Amino acid sequence: MDLIPLPRVAVPDEEGRRLVLGAAPTLSVGPGAEGVARWLRREVGAATGWELPAAAPGARGDVRLELDPESAGALGVEAYRIGVGADGVELVGASAAGLFWAAQTLRQLLGPDAYRRAPLPGRPAWSLPYARIADGPRFGWRGMMLDVARHFTPKDGVLRQIDLLAAHKLNVLHLHLTDDQGWRVEIRRHPRLTEVGSWRPRSRWGHRASPLWNETPHGGFYTQDDIREIVAYAAERHVRLVPEIDIPGHSQAAIAAYPELGNTDVVDTAALGVWDDWGISEHVLAPTEPVLRFYEGVFEELLELFPVEVAPFVHVGGDECPKGQWRASPAARARIAELGVDGEDGLQAWFIRHFDRWLADRGRRLIGWDEILEGGLAEGAAVSSWRGYAGGIAAAEAGHDVVMCPEQQVYLDHRQAGGADEPMPIGYVRTLEDVYRFDPVPPKLSEAAAAHVLGAQANVWTEVMENQSRVDYQVFPRLAAFAEAVWSRLPEPESRDYAAFEARMTSHYGRLDALGVDYRPAAGPLPRQRRPGVSGRPIEGVPPIV
Repeated sequence: MDLIPLPRVAVPDEEGRRLVLGAAPTLSVGPGAEGVARWLRREVGAATGWELPAAAPGARGDVRLELDPESAGALGVEAYRIGVGADGVELVGASAAGLFWAAQTLRQLLGPDAYRRAPLPGRPAWSLPYARIADGPRFGWRGMMLDVARHFTPKDGVLRQIDLLAAHKLNVLHLHLTDDQGWRVEIRRHPRLTEVGSWRPRSRWGHRASPLWNETPHGGFYTQDDIREIVAYAAERHVRLVPEIDIPGHSQAAIAAYPELGNTDVVDTAALGVWDDWGISEHVLAPTEPVLRFYEGVFEELLELFPVEVAPFVHVGGDECPKGQWRASPAARARIAELGVDGEDGLQAWFIRHFDRWLADRGRRLIGWDEILEGGLAEGAAVSSWRGYAGGIAAAEAGHDVVMCPEQQVYLDHRQAGGADEPMPIGYVRTLEDVYRFDPVPPKLSEAAAAHVLGAQANVWTEVMENQSRVDYQVFPRLAAFAEAVWSRLPEPESRDYAAFEARMTSHYGRLDALGVDYRPAAGPLPRQRRPGVSGRPIEGVPPIV
């Protein structure tokens, strides 16, 4: 059946029988299944030509959708089961999300052409293999982070990415909305954040050591109505969103828009522009009460745009904050003395703790990169462990929830192979097989601490991904391997059957082709996917497990 991710139980028919659905199958929709029915009629209907009319009263539809919360059991609230036989197709979910994942599996069973946007003329009748499937995910957090600050992804690209996540049963999209190189979300009380902060005059072409520049101004942002559309689109597909506003570092775009946010006693912040280079800017937020009030206003609007049902977590960054300006600033030194914190590191922790409490008071949970551990966290805060497993281990052992995203394993901006043909090669080689063997729970974690691992996400930093095709190339096909690593209950990494996964990928490449995904071919990049002469930053050797 070539399903990805691999289901918990999939029993094919011993005789190889198939159910032919014909040109006009009917649909029975149980209570609570209306959203999945709309999705099937719109998405699968576009490819098949089916209208999927409601079955006649009292009749059993050819395709039947049903919710059964009592069926969750050991498979969890996102569980589902599918039965295909002579009497039709039955999809049962323990929740609306579980039923939606069942519909995604149904689409895979129909074959790659079910991913097209219009029916192919002359295609044979649609059919499904007789089968019995029972499935549910290993982790509740199965995500991807998309950096839209370094290179902006227009709204339609974000919606497309949500569809691609859902097609792989991934359920979290973390949007890195702000950084030194751009501010990407409209904040109406602070309009210059997008009027000024969303545009930079040029961009480095390649890694920051490259001598090349793209002199075309770059930018863009999401209006508040764009965000509301993204939120509604994600909710319909059972994808949660994690908006990230980075503080107190990675803030040059905000300071360029509002110079008073910076350390004005040591820097002429009015002379700053949005940064046009990669790396970590030394320009960080000033540790003042007015800056806190400014960002409280930002977060107030953000919480209105991202309701708690779709975005229970809010990411505050909290990483890579250079301390040079604070060390030189009389105002910052006075603030350290006033607060009684431990130097500049304590000042950074003070920033994070403030918004930890502020968000908790409003029913949200703060999540940040693993540097936020250094100042102590409130009970409900969570950690994105990016520098390796170590931060996640420390957080989980201390009772904090963790999302594992170690850069050595699941940073998809890292190159997929050695050799000169990889475009703008960054980091360690992380092949499709390497990602398939990723496990979010390191062996050294105690059983109690392992329960705090919410799941994992693959991170996509876009300094060297200037458009959708470049993102596609870096993300796929590895995201399919990641999806299986976080959904399926696989053996230990070294015991996983990669050859079987690779065989199933043969069909999956057809699905990606039908979806128009510009993935990296197994044989290497196509000529147009290369970037000859553009510098990267490859790291040789095997990445450490840290």
